[in-house]
This record gives sequence, C-alpha cells and structure tokens, in this order.
Amino acid sequence: MVEVTQIQKLHNKSIAQIIRSSLEEFDIDLAGTVYVDPYLDDMYSHFTVPAKVYFIAIDNNEVIGGSGIAPLDDTSTEVCELQRMFVTKRSRGKGVGKMLMDACLKQAKDMGFKQCYLETLAPMKDAIKLYERTGFKYLDAPMGNTGHYSCQTWMTINL
Repeated sequence: MVEVTQIQKLHNKSIAQIIRSSLEEFDIDLAGTVYVDPYLDDMYSHFTVPAKVYFIAIDNNEVIGGSGIAPLDDTSTEVCELQRMFVTKRSRGKGVGKMLMDACLKQAKDMGFKQCYLETLAPMKDAIKLYERTGFKYLDAPMGNTGHYSCQTWMTINL
C-alpha cells in the first residue's frame, strides 16, 4: 500500500535518483532543468523551511516518487509552484502521481496560497494529462523566475 508522507533526510538519495533517472529516460537536455539544481541532493533541507513542503510516496519501504510546493519566486505570495513531481517508471499509471499532487494542492491551500503554477517538459505527456484532468489550464508564458528555461509547458490552477 502506497503511503504519502513528508520528506525526511533519509529519502534524499532515493528521490534525487528518481528525478535524475526520469529526466534521463525522456532524453531531455538537462541544462535548465531540476537535474542541475544545486539542492537536488538535499531536498530535505531545501523543503523543510516555512512555506515549503515536499511529499514522498513510499511503497513497501521504498521511495517511489515525490512532489513539493514552494512559493513561486518573483511573484505574489499568493502563488505557489508545484515542484519536482516525479514517480518511478514502474509506479506510473497507478495513481501515485495523483496522490502526491492532491497532497501538495491541499497543503498549498492550507498554507494560504490562492493559485498553483507548474512548468514541465513536453515529453512528459502522462504528467501533462494528469495536470489537465486536475484542472490546470495552460499559460502562454512562464510565471516567476524558476531558472528552468528548458521547460516550455506552463500551467496554473486556482486553489
């Protein structure tokens, strides 16, 4: 049974590997993505501060995915960003991404955010379908200053 819980230090290595292998799997130019973010190997420290949270999905004591919420840089404090949403290849299509996203959106609303933004890469078609089903709408341009210039799909949802 899959459990969604907040990240702990012991999950850092597993979630970093899931993110890296997912991006490699889609043969994406890794510059301008989370792959090169300086805190990818210490997600726990990055997300355990006020106004941020990162959830991980665990199945049989194994990390199988993760997703977080953080304020969107250079915007109003009412806008957050859905960040680092990745699930292992063998766990996709089983509702794990939806569980993680639901936990993030609920937490974002509880934290007082009014809108959630995300950016992703076109090859991640299954994730985009999940965002569409959840009610995210497409934007014509990015919001904020994420530094992820390789992302060309931008979406938002009101909370």
